[in-house]
Amino acid sequence: MLITDLAHHCDAQPRGGDATLTVNSAADIMSAHAHQVTVLSDGKYKKYLKDSKASACFISEQLAEDEIPDGLTLLICKDPEISFLNAVKLLHPEPVFKRQVSEHAVLADTTTLGYDVHVGPFASIGQHSSVGDSSTIEAGVRIGNHVAIGKNCRIHPNVVIYDHTVIGNDVIIHAGAIIGADGFGYKFRDNQHIKVPHVGHVEIADHVEIGANTCIDRGALGATRIGAGSKIDNLVQLGHNNIVGRNVIICGQSGISGSCTIEDGAILAGSAGVADHVKIGARAVVMARSGISADVAPGTQVFGSPAKDRKVAWKELAALAKLPELLQRFKALESRVKSLEE
Repeated sequence: MLITDLAHHCDAQPRGGDATLTVNSAADIMSAHAHQVTVLSDGKYKKYLKDSKASACFISEQLAEDEIPDGLTLLICKDPEISFLNAVKLLHPEPVFKRQVSEHAVLADTTTLGYDVHVGPFASIGQHSSVGDSSTIEAGVRIGNHVAIGKNCRIHPNVVIYDHTVIGNDVIIHAGAIIGADGFGYKFRDNQHIKVPHVGHVEIADHVEIGANTCIDRGALGATRIGAGSKIDNLVQLGHNNIVGRNVIICGQSGISGSCTIEDGAILAGSAGVADHVKIGARAVVMARSGISADVAPGTQVFGSPAKDRKVAWKELAALAKLPELLQRFKALESRVKSLEE
């Protein structure tokens, strides 16, 4: 695209350089070269701008005052990151493939497909299930009975969706995810584990994205619910009867036990672990590798295992780092006291 056209589509104003040049791809500011567009959204990367070989750079007015290389066109905008993401979508469009219902797919006689639905080879859809308009079911997907999938969803290869799952519009589920398996529930009686029947289901609201190989268990009796706009990373385990609010972020390798509530806007960083029946408040942040065994208040940040207020936990870690020095001083003092006593 011409730089001028790219600027128009991304709400930016070109300044300097040669805006009639073309760009054909996007790159980060440290590796971009001619005919590529990049972005500078954080002042700590300003040092890379003066030597940049890129043809164009999305940048805010505040950061556009420093030394600029000859030939670099600045694309002045309010939100460089979002403008750059829009540019990436324009310059790197998703591949277009022929939409069809593969002759190698298996559909029950009561399956309902909307307009322009794609079903890849070796996918299967069970009885009384439906797929909304413009949704894509890729190769090898298994959709159970009484499943409802909304419009414009994309289900990547080898996803398994169990019976009675409800999925909203504009949902993305990446390869290998399992939605609606039984929760991990047992009662120990007579020296054996008795399985708790799981007859509930999973409900996923609009604009949710679920990462590869993530598992979301169905409720024992009611529903496991994922709120609109929430994003769940790869390799996450979400137990039965969890209620996840809107716009929640759950990062990779996190594990959430059963019957937890994660309120709107909360963030669970990588490898966070949450015990059962815990509530994580709205906009709370659980930092990486933290273990949560009690409720987390809204808007707070916690760290450690067991987790506590971030500032308290960091002070304790700082004190722990001084422990070898303190032990040496203690031994020296102990030796002096012993000498004085003698």
